[in-house]
Amino acid sequence: MTETSKTGAAQEKMQKFGRFLSGMVMPNIGAFIAWGLLTALFIPTGWMPNEYLAAAGAPMSKWLIPLLIGYSGGSAIYQHRGGVVGAITTAGIIAGSEIPMFLGAMIAGPFGGWIIKKFDDMFQDKIPTGFEMLVNNFSAGILGGFLAIVAYAVVGPVVTTVSELLREGVEGIVAIGLIPLVSILVEPAKVLFLNNAINHGVFSPIGIQESQEVGKSIFFMIESNPGPGFGMLLAFCLFGKGMAKSSAPGAAIIHFLGGIHEIYFPYVLMKPILLLALIPAGMAGVFTLTFLNGGLIAPASPGSFLAILAMTPKGAYFANIVAVVIATAVSFVISSAILKASKDDGDSLETAQQNMKDMKARSKGETVNTNLPKDDVVVSGSELKRIMYACDAGMGSSAMGASALRNKLKKAGYGYISVKNCAIGNIPKDTQLVVSHEKLAERAIEDSPQAEHIFVKDFIKNNVFDIILAKLQDQDGAAKKEEQPVETDAPEKSIEDETVLKRANIRLGLDSVSKEEAIKMAGELLYESGYVGKAYIDGMLARERDVSTFMGRGIAIPHGENAVKDSVKKSGIVVLQFPQGVDFGTGTAHLVIGIAGKGDEHLAILANIAIALDEYSDKQMEEFFKTTDKEALYELFTKTNE
Repeated sequence: MTETSKTGAAQEKMQKFGRFLSGMVMPNIGAFIAWGLLTALFIPTGWMPNEYLAAAGAPMSKWLIPLLIGYSGGSAIYQHRGGVVGAITTAGIIAGSEIPMFLGAMIAGPFGGWIIKKFDDMFQDKIPTGFEMLVNNFSAGILGGFLAIVAYAVVGPVVTTVSELLREGVEGIVAIGLIPLVSILVEPAKVLFLNNAINHGVFSPIGIQESQEVGKSIFFMIESNPGPGFGMLLAFCLFGKGMAKSSAPGAAIIHFLGGIHEIYFPYVLMKPILLLALIPAGMAGVFTLTFLNGGLIAPASPGSFLAILAMTPKGAYFANIVAVVIATAVSFVISSAILKASKDDGDSLETAQQNMKDMKARSKGETVNTNLPKDDVVVSGSELKRIMYACDAGMGSSAMGASALRNKLKKAGYGYISVKNCAIGNIPKDTQLVVSHEKLAERAIEDSPQAEHIFVKDFIKNNVFDIILAKLQDQDGAAKKEEQPVETDAPEKSIEDETVLKRANIRLGLDSVSKEEAIKMAGELLYESGYVGKAYIDGMLARERDVSTFMGRGIAIPHGENAVKDSVKKSGIVVLQFPQGVDFGTGTAHLVIGIAGKGDEHLAILANIAIALDEYSDKQMEEFFKTTDKEALYELFTKTNE
């Protein structure tokens, strides 16, 4: 590899790392604004001093914002589960420090998400059916508690030590009389959310002493000068692209007038080279203050231009305003040059949205979406290891489709490939291939732009297996890599626990009704059995209007949409038999199976349904449609092969 290519690769890694860091902060800007407003208005030096209301802002900087950052970092690694463990880990680091742990949260959150992801990768496929929720909850709690202790005892003190070293470095530069050089440390440290520690832990004590002696101090303006950040945001307004450009005007106003400096940090994290603009701008501002004898009589908190004017003594207005203007100008000029020369537009969000539109245009019926770059997705016999079936709620049709495909892949000798199901919106970032309904195509692509997509009209009756098998065989010549033995004649076992499917919830010989009435009947039975709340029934009807739950072969599995998933109290299944059938529009259902999935307890039954749809003959299925033996249906749905 040449030196040029190494440099380019290093820059790309830095940019990705910066975007990852900014991704922890950007979604939580609203919390920064809320905290900034409370601070600007109600603290003793604010616009409307109020000790009672000011108390509401302190927990936001101490707990709320770090926890949000930690959750966002963990979820970026491993979805909601990673976010929860990341937040638990962050709580430990917050408890072990007296300063706002924004930087600590950016370490603890992703680390917690990574640890729980590694745990699941090692043990998820080894958990016995029916114990998934129990293991998942306890593993997250135990690991989270342990990581919180580690964060409290180790990470917190390390971050505090870094802050102390920074303070000592700043004091050393001040002691030798080279105050403008302080910006070399201050500007990068601010972007790592050490701005408050620097301002109130280093500059305020020095400034207060100097102000008492001479009536003002430039130390109150070294960190609080909004010029460097304001100039950079103005450059984004003119020369930025996509989301960065569209959000920059609002950020500039909040930063300059509201004094919320944290709002511009994500822009720098996304493009760290902009520090080359902020550092000279900060130095220029400090030099101007020194040359023109500027300064403030007290800390400008928050660091807005209005607060600076309010804290400016008589005779220093010109110096302070010029310092802000010069810092803004220097930052704007250098930032503009960097943005115009940058080959990376930092516009990953807009690119992903455009890819989504292009892929949607190419995706029809059951075609495979191959619009993504080849380097991003490699679907081959040696690479394909993670397939995800995704539907709106992730509890019914996707679970059956995943079970059917998993069974076929095992029989074909590709049992090492993980096939799971989930709801749209929760597709893991490491998924390589996503199978979803054609009506959910746009949402699936938006949720998982890195994956290859297959869109189907029916989760059971489709050619997904043929498409995947052809790809696998094209790559490895039909070799059975890591083939796992499948015991097709293993003894049958029954699921003893009747909490998911009770014999009393199997109703036979019902008269034909409309599909809406059949769905209501299933929903009412789920409600009467204590599985769901009343709202779930409306969610079942709404789901049917959006995407049909008729699975083919005479079976429909109505269940609620994702919006009413909170109405599920516990997992349960009810079975309604209509010997004469119910017209579902896309086919006639003789078995209407109502589903409410709280955890994973119902997946074993859905796997049996999927196998029945795939393997049983029409004659065998017809026997189930007309049987008067409730036990026959109960055994069909609860038996499992091991």
